[in-house]
Amino acid sequence: MAPGGSACKEVVESVPTVVDYDVATTKIDSNPTTTRSSVGFIGKHRVHSNNGVYELLECPLCRNLMHPPIHQCPNGHTLCLNCKIRVHNCCPLCWYDLGNIRCLALEKFAESLELPCKYQSLGCHDIFPYYSKLKHEQHCRFRPYNCPYAGSDCSVTGDIPILVAHLKDNHKVDMHDGCTFNHRYVNLNPYEVENATWMLTVFNCFGKHFCLHFEAFQIGVAHVYMAFLRFMGDVKEAKMFGYSLEVGANGRKLIWQGIPRSIRDSHSKVRDSQDGLIIQRNLALFFSGGDRQELKLRVTGRIWKEE
Repeated sequence: MAPGGSACKEVVESVPTVVDYDVATTKIDSNPTTTRSSVGFIGKHRVHSNNGVYELLECPLCRNLMHPPIHQCPNGHTLCLNCKIRVHNCCPLCWYDLGNIRCLALEKFAESLELPCKYQSLGCHDIFPYYSKLKHEQHCRFRPYNCPYAGSDCSVTGDIPILVAHLKDNHKVDMHDGCTFNHRYVNLNPYEVENATWMLTVFNCFGKHFCLHFEAFQIGVAHVYMAFLRFMGDVKEAKMFGYSLEVGANGRKLIWQGIPRSIRDSHSKVRDSQDGLIIQRNLALFFSGGDRQELKLRVTGRIWKEE
């Protein structure tokens, strides 16, 4: 038994997690082998990483790169803070009590490293000091997008061309070219909202792709329909466009004008923010005409590029 250590009876498997360390981001001077990042302070040393370095800094349980505090057992096995808690302070490799021993040498060594963003293959060529890399990757503009298809727990991610093909082939979403639309939504049972009635259409406009959502849900006790547009790209680029939606009949009309939300914002986040055209169910049925037992709602709109 190692000095000062006590044997643990069992090892609890951990679940991969990442702690969000709020470490100041940094800026690297440009040279032939590195590119300038968008954030500030200059790294002291330039140590080229390799597989051996990654093995040293990789937590043996969750396989994430470790950040301070990095803990070690009396036998020198290291573990990240999340996994130390999950295994109840027992080393998963030798079963000795971890205690509160910090691996200060490894933490100091990590400070000298500069590593590429993990989305390098997707177009990000910035280099970051080790402790800034994780924070950058959480907001990197090259990180993959989530599938914008609502109504399912689709876990597919990728760039925009991959997601457009995925929506067409896997979700059978209607694809349209053009910046104007005229859609008719029909629901034979408009009084059922437990399972939200919704539709998704993708438009190719100005060389970009937009998702038009239409669905039923509740705001408090009010049953409503909502239509809104999402941009298949980042938030900054989404603000370059505007759109309008219009619905009405019998001499009445509702008009909505706004800015499409990026698919970086989840479908539910946009819906719950009520950032779109909202139609009370009774009014929607009035617009539908007839005996108000069926929804037959026509929504028109257009997309434009802001000057």
